[in-house]
Amino acid sequence: MSTRQSTPPDRRTVELTAERNRKMAASAHAYVRGSTVRFYQWLEDSNRGALPDGPSAWICGDCHVGNLGPIANADGSLAIQIRDLDQTVIGNPVHDLIRLALSLAMAARGSDLPGVTTAHIIERMVGGYEQAFAPTAKGHDTVDDMPKIVRTLMAKAERRSWKHLADERIQGTAPEIPLGKRFWPLKDSERNAIANLFDQENARRLVTALRSRDDDAPVRVLDAAYWRKGCSSLGLLRFAVLVAVDTGKRERHCLIDIKEAVTAAAPHNEAAEMPADNAERVVCGARHLSPYLGGRMLAERLLQKPVFIRELLPQDLKLEIDALTRPEAMEMAEFLARVVGRAHARQLSATERKHWMTELQRNRSKSLDAPSWLWNSVVDLVSAHEAAYLNHCRRYAMEEAA
Repeated sequence: MSTRQSTPPDRRTVELTAERNRKMAASAHAYVRGSTVRFYQWLEDSNRGALPDGPSAWICGDCHVGNLGPIANADGSLAIQIRDLDQTVIGNPVHDLIRLALSLAMAARGSDLPGVTTAHIIERMVGGYEQAFAPTAKGHDTVDDMPKIVRTLMAKAERRSWKHLADERIQGTAPEIPLGKRFWPLKDSERNAIANLFDQENARRLVTALRSRDDDAPVRVLDAAYWRKGCSSLGLLRFAVLVAVDTGKRERHCLIDIKEAVTAAAPHNEAAEMPADNAERVVCGARHLSPYLGGRMLAERLLQKPVFIRELLPQDLKLEIDALTRPEAMEMAEFLARVVGRAHARQLSATERKHWMTELQRNRSKSLDAPSWLWNSVVDLVSAHEAAYLNHCRRYAMEEAA
């Protein structure tokens, strides 16, 4: 293992808190991505009776732009699906719609687009969501249905190999994880627990489940490290594990992500039958909302905490939006909402889908085809998050100057 200077275990909390504050100070859009709890605090304090009462279904719970992107399934097929399900619960689909609308509005502001464009973005978003519920709706989008930005990302994903992933994540294909800024040393208890985890049949089956791997192939841990990754999840258990599958000339390496599952901030339907274990909740939600990803995940316990495990594939990419033109923003809003709508719609009966579409039509404006409850929610949230973001930046600047 590399001996480059890195953060020791007893300094993790301090370093991770500083990193989370830095990331959230980078931009208002970044602040929104890292402030899921604030979003649901607003929801709790707002007039919830004004929001549509949607059907009970698995929702993402943290449905922002960065949580969608290309996902590969175990057979290698690709689709744009939801890629982060930490907050998933059985709840009201309207929460995903509002969270996505907020994310798109902040992306528009970050692209210096006018408020009129934001209004039309929300309008196109609602239209895209409703397309997924039409009786003639497709089960998936073809490449021709995708915005140019997404088509480019899909083409990139299809070309990627293990070498691309290894170079990007662990600086090469050597059988070790380099310690340094991103990867930190483990405690002995953590290293032993990870080794024991991959001695179990469930973890071995997860690693051998992908195409071209022998079901009976031996699996062994080559290296592991604490992974400083994410934003709102910084401070939780997060491990990168480099695993060898098979032996000799057939040996292949893969990178496993182990992440602690905690109680979701998203409100859930109290009457719904939802797993009490947080890791099982995440995996169950993923299988409903993002089947390509959910089929590659495993719920376990590590160091007496619930964790979910998945192999990182080269084709799994985040949809990054740094700057958008007006046409790009509107096309992207419609497309991403259609992806989210499809994730919701596949869980509902025809009757439930029809009722939900009727509910969404409430309080439509005569001039703009977007519900007033959604627009008013976005206005309130943008205002609240802008103020919170500036206060966060002030605190961060004062801490940096101290």
